[in-house]
Amino acid sequence: MLLQKNMHPARNSLLTLMAVCLAALMFGLEISSVPIILPVLEAKLHANFQDLQWIMNAYTIACTSVLMATGTLADRYGRRRVFALTVLAFGLTSLLCGIATETTTLIVARFLQGMAGGAMFICSIAILSFQFPAGRERARAFAVWGVVAGIGLGFGPVIGGAIVALSSWHWVFVVHAPLAVVCLAMIWTGVAESRDAQARHQPLDIGGILTLSIAVLGLTSLITQGQSLGWGSPIALGLMVVTAMSVVGFIIAERTHTHPMFDFSVFSIRDFTGAILGCVGMNFSYWPFMIYLPLYFTAGFGMDVTSAGLALLAYTVPFLVMPPVAQWLLLRYDARVVIPGGLFLIGLGFFLMKLGSHFTGQGPWPVLPGALLAGLGLGLTTTPATSMTTSAVPSHRAGMASGMDVSARLITLALNIAGMGLVLVAGLTAALQKNLGLSMDAAQVRTIAERLAGGDTTAAMQAMSAFADAEHASVIVQGAITQGFGWVMLYGGVAAWITAALSWAVFQGTREVTATGGA
Repeated sequence: MLLQKNMHPARNSLLTLMAVCLAALMFGLEISSVPIILPVLEAKLHANFQDLQWIMNAYTIACTSVLMATGTLADRYGRRRVFALTVLAFGLTSLLCGIATETTTLIVARFLQGMAGGAMFICSIAILSFQFPAGRERARAFAVWGVVAGIGLGFGPVIGGAIVALSSWHWVFVVHAPLAVVCLAMIWTGVAESRDAQARHQPLDIGGILTLSIAVLGLTSLITQGQSLGWGSPIALGLMVVTAMSVVGFIIAERTHTHPMFDFSVFSIRDFTGAILGCVGMNFSYWPFMIYLPLYFTAGFGMDVTSAGLALLAYTVPFLVMPPVAQWLLLRYDARVVIPGGLFLIGLGFFLMKLGSHFTGQGPWPVLPGALLAGLGLGLTTTPATSMTTSAVPSHRAGMASGMDVSARLITLALNIAGMGLVLVAGLTAALQKNLGLSMDAAQVRTIAERLAGGDTTAAMQAMSAFADAEHASVIVQGAITQGFGWVMLYGGVAAWITAALSWAVFQGTREVTATGGA
């Protein structure tokens, strides 16, 4: 191991762990603290529902576009050097987000921030793996890193809500600039440089990176804006063609490249495929709903941002306390049982939230037990799924498997943020059309539905003032919110149970193959 001069190895390891944990904290906070301030952004920046979706999706799509390239560049030019550059970029792009004055600027800044964040995340894992190569210290280091990353994800809504209450929404982004400076100081003083001598001989998978990014961006754009563009419009049809061509191009690129970032042959390993289905299931249900649950609390129950952040603890904190239970279940049963079981609990939690949503007169309390159960299910799923994606493949392919794992999570998260938004607007529109009858045309109804989806109940009520009195409009809005978010809860529950069933079936196939081989 390369150590800096006059640096004690123990201190070096401690500073390295602190640096990568701070990077993980920033990365997690920027995912989970932003959803809670979406109603504030809607009001302050006059953002519409599609703008809010892109503010979230720009970050996740950009993360996906840099994951594999960053790992190769870090191996080639030095992990410490690239890590420092990505932390610096994350701080600067966070500052750009904080000084944005309109939505287009914020979306562009979020895309740049996502590129920096994804690169920073991958570099931090590589540095942690190099600094702690094996044994008890490695297990302890990754456990600490996982806890800190979980704190960022779990307490992000509360932290975001507190920042807005004490200052302004800008500081939800700007706070990362001084944190990045602290992280850079730790990197400079404590992180040893390392690189892979063989990496210089491995060409970047530029074709795969570009085609995958265009495919995800195109499909997300279709889901988000297809209705407003018109599905038969030239722009929408052009997006469909470009997206389809990009998917085909990606498959060709990965099958012909000498070092592909996605090696499709690993899907023949059933344990890997079953684990990936677990990762996909979480991002078809739990994680994208974190974007919409704060809007449900603010629009459906009139909660302020701080109160909504506290209510979200029932959703986010349970998965922080579940890793020890998941570890015990892994020893007692097996990941092939725990992963589908965790997904089943997530789905059950969503169905309970759907049931609780019908009791809106009692506030958010009837929804919280289901949110708690979904969080427990996530805690049971995430650690076993992450562990099995790398352990199921040969050790020399673990890095590629880890990249596929993270990419699958971010891609499905981006697509399902858009997908859940489509379902939400459809549910709201259906409820409004039923209650307003023929008094409003379809375009007006959809506009009101999108305002409600963005949490702007005041504007929705004003738009209905010519067709219903205030009391009647309030009843219509409440019923629409219950139905719209109920549809999203149903979507999440069904998706979790379908992926649970698929994962179980794939894992059972693994056991049959093992039994046959043993015979």
